[in-house]
Amino acid sequence: MSDCFTIALLGPGAIGTTIAAALHQAGRTPRLCGRTAHAGLILRHDDGETVVPGPVLTNPDSVTQPFDLVFVAVKTTQVADSADWLARLCGTNTLVCALQNGVEQKAQLAPWVNGATVLPSVVWFPAQREPDASVWLRGRPRLTLPDLPQAQRVMEAFSGTCCEVALSSDFVSVAWRKLLQNAVAGLMVLANRRAGMFSRADVSALALTYLHECLSVAQAEGARLSDNVPQEILAAFHQAPADLGTSILADRQANRPLEWDIRNGVIQRYGRKHGIATPISDVLVPLLAAGSEGPG
Repeated sequence: MSDCFTIALLGPGAIGTTIAAALHQAGRTPRLCGRTAHAGLILRHDDGETVVPGPVLTNPDSVTQPFDLVFVAVKTTQVADSADWLARLCGTNTLVCALQNGVEQKAQLAPWVNGATVLPSVVWFPAQREPDASVWLRGRPRLTLPDLPQAQRVMEAFSGTCCEVALSSDFVSVAWRKLLQNAVAGLMVLANRRAGMFSRADVSALALTYLHECLSVAQAEGARLSDNVPQEILAAFHQAPADLGTSILADRQANRPLEWDIRNGVIQRYGRKHGIATPISDVLVPLLAAGSEGPG
């Protein structure tokens, strides 16, 4: 497999490390590219740990030709800063698999990938960065891709790995369902608490109301989601470990820029487009934006 096409991964954070480890376990170790030099990556999981050999390259000039398959796991707030990497890693024959949040992955990446094809994905596993720079995988890695011919290259890359890949003929609905989950997690930023906060009755009521607001926007955008989805998402938070965090909470606690627009602002923006009232978004979004960018 590794002799058939070349693979690179940009952004070896929690999601990127998990993907790199899955590929490495099957003998398809990707070229690792990022902002911080590491000799390798460490993924901790229920069966022990997987060490992905490095190094993590930090200079885009070290890349001399485009790769066939590039996994982009940098956050959307980091895409512009990754322009030099993307210009080096991507060419017109490159397939870029976006391991990012939101429903606007193709639009976010298209200006930066040197004419490459962008394939969106939905990431369905919790992974979090630990203080020692290792990553703790807290669920089985799963991806959903649109059922397109280009997706076969990604399917082949993960063949025989621990990462399950599913194809969806209704990717729009899948992506919006995940967005609802990410959107309601924004409440964790304002409370500065992890998933256990959803056990409070008042937080659950607020979350459910917000999820219905998000659902109305998603349905207007063509997502075929039932009216039961908000309750299902809330139930998943109730069943999650109380100490389970989310990437946007980790960014807030580290005083890093937040993905507030592609996770929450999008609900407000698309709501206005369709004439849908978004009263909770109208409070939540400014507070997240201010937490991300200030001033003050």
